[in-house]
Amino acid sequence: MRAVVKNGVGVFNPQGFLDGAASNAILSIEDIEATVAQNADMVLVSLKKVIFFNRNGLDAFVKMFHKVRAANHTTVGFCDYDFKKYEAITKFYKDDLSFSLFKTHEVATLFSSNYKNQNKNILLYSEDKSQRAAMAIELHDNGHNPIIAQTQAEFDEKAKVENAYDIIITETYLGQMGQKVATRVTGNAIIYTVSSFLDAEIGNTFNIEYHNNSLNVGFRLFIFDAYKVVSMNVHALNFFSKLSTSAAEYNATICFVGLNFDKTPKEFKDNLEDSGIMFFEQMDDILQDKELLRELGASSAANIKHKRALNKITVTELPNFIDATVATIEMMTNSQAIKESAKVDDIHIEKRENTIASSIGFYGDMDGMVVLIFPKEIAKKACELLIGEETDDTELILDTLAELVNIVGGKVKTLLADHHISVDITLPRTYLDISSLLEIVQDKKGVQVDLSFNNDKFVFFLTR
Repeated sequence: MRAVVKNGVGVFNPQGFLDGAASNAILSIEDIEATVAQNADMVLVSLKKVIFFNRNGLDAFVKMFHKVRAANHTTVGFCDYDFKKYEAITKFYKDDLSFSLFKTHEVATLFSSNYKNQNKNILLYSEDKSQRAAMAIELHDNGHNPIIAQTQAEFDEKAKVENAYDIIITETYLGQMGQKVATRVTGNAIIYTVSSFLDAEIGNTFNIEYHNNSLNVGFRLFIFDAYKVVSMNVHALNFFSKLSTSAAEYNATICFVGLNFDKTPKEFKDNLEDSGIMFFEQMDDILQDKELLRELGASSAANIKHKRALNKITVTELPNFIDATVATIEMMTNSQAIKESAKVDDIHIEKRENTIASSIGFYGDMDGMVVLIFPKEIAKKACELLIGEETDDTELILDTLAELVNIVGGKVKTLLADHHISVDITLPRTYLDISSLLEIVQDKKGVQVDLSFNNDKFVFFLTR
């Protein structure tokens, strides 16, 4: 099958029914590679003329996507679908949506590096906050003017205005921008959702590696949303008791919200409280109590036995971390980074006033954490696009900075994947007080790179 290449986007147009056998017969890896050779920076399969598809039919394409992505760094995915098809694809691949989805071919061209500086006014919305931020950054980088709707209601209201936007983007997804393991909330709490009957299976389904890396990054408050839990047995009790004991090594707190003990022995609650777990009836009892939230989520140094030395693979891949960080901040601030110095040592911060920071962890084929320290003015400038206006709201800046750092993490993940290194990333942890950050990274050896953006000092620190 031959692709139609326009504005750097190569599109294949299968039709009829797609199952495993049909998809393999319709398209080959050679067809895709021939399209890439035509200077296409995107290769997409259009679903416009597809009447029916199943998981096997899409899998045949997705396997080819992975090979092409690894070999050519090309954006791959699907386009031209309605809501039902979008819903089916996201359901099929909810745990591994590593390819992109563009509602139309026109939307896809907006993200093509061959279709820049068209200065389109674009209204965009996604339920996923990280996706909203990632799309806005890509569109801005391509010379467009993205307007982000923060809620469905805001989107519906803005979409009613006639002739206000050149294009409206919904039901679109940029692949490999991170993962949905947990939800970060204001106050640096991580929320896990549990439901039904909790038994020994919780030990298999809970991502303990993600949790431990979140501790290493500096998260200290973990909330289990347990409104839908019916009951638990002794195996789940033992799991959460051990989880709390291990969290205590970091002075971290584990809370349960909404857990009903009508069908669970009351002594279970006593045992969990003895292990250090706190219980709240409503989520707002924590999230709306800013003083309590700060107290429970406050940073503290990890036990010394958790400190790890840098290894060869971490240092070797340093340029990928730097490239992802610098490229994102340069574009967001419209300034050029100047490298001033680099060293392997403990972190050193000359100026701590009017400075905020964020850290993000990664784990898999390699593990560690990246710390980024921003002058407040750079952080404000970098976040303006995602907020939609200038602001001095520190809480909003911190929240938005986390989304920006999450995008940096997603870019790092993609760059490493191009070198056949598979990692997952934690959610970012933000720090208004630099001393809180230093409690986490104290005595950790790492690579520090000092940069400046328009003479404002910026610190990059990579450690384990």
